[in-house]
Amino acid sequence: MIIALLSLNFLLMILMPILLGRWIAAQRQVRWGLFGIGAVAFILSQVGHLPFNWLVLQQFGWFSPENLPLYALFLGLSAGTFEGFARYLAFRFWATDARSWGKGLMVGAGHGGIEAILLGGIGLINFVILLGLKNGQFQGIMASIPADQLPLLDQQIDAMFGVPLWMALFGALERAFALLLHLAASLLVMQVFVRGQWCWLLAGIGWHALIDGTLVYVVVRLGPVWAEGVLGGLSVLSLAIIFLLHAPEPTAVPLEPLPELKPVTLAAPPNNKEMLERSKYS
Repeated sequence: MIIALLSLNFLLMILMPILLGRWIAAQRQVRWGLFGIGAVAFILSQVGHLPFNWLVLQQFGWFSPENLPLYALFLGLSAGTFEGFARYLAFRFWATDARSWGKGLMVGAGHGGIEAILLGGIGLINFVILLGLKNGQFQGIMASIPADQLPLLDQQIDAMFGVPLWMALFGALERAFALLLHLAASLLVMQVFVRGQWCWLLAGIGWHALIDGTLVYVVVRLGPVWAEGVLGGLSVLSLAIIFLLHAPEPTAVPLEPLPELKPVTLAAPPNNKEMLERSKYS
């Protein structure tokens, strides 16, 4: 049973954003290219985000879990800032036509969707490998693992397949909640161009930072179950933001038909012999 649920968990992580994008495209008549723009924006944000976190946390050691409030604040602001500016640049230079609710949703679906797809894909590969090792397959891999690393491998197998049944779908549930965050944050950043006010960029960064920072604090203090519950509660607020920013898609105003052109009849010049005689000397 646990194997079936874990398989479903990783498949849902991969399929959910695709189904969400398909629904948005069908309901709001927006192009799939915006999904790709959001996905690329997320990947580019991580190109700067991950090295920056490594530099600050590992190389400089400025923050550590011992000082949990500052640690959580840093991680939240780091994620919110890098991803927020990536969203801004995507709307500013690439998705220049994304100025409506449906198009903003599609960019957000791509931004959060590629994260879910990557995590689901990596998780599925790890799941298949650990399942094979658990069942005595992949002997070549087993032979290449040093003997002192085998206990660590056993711990990974136990961690994967020893979770309670009710926690098996936590990954998919977390990604569903996270997708709502990405939709809300993308719509907030898009308002910079819709309303012409920079405060909306700060709102998008702040909302993302608040959720990520809160989750880091809760998961360290109280564990993943509490973190999932808190994320679910915050996702309700993300959903509220999404609907508060809702606006109908702009539609082309039909042009009124031009009035029918009537033929113009030119009057014939008068046949006046006297006028013709005068014109000879004029």
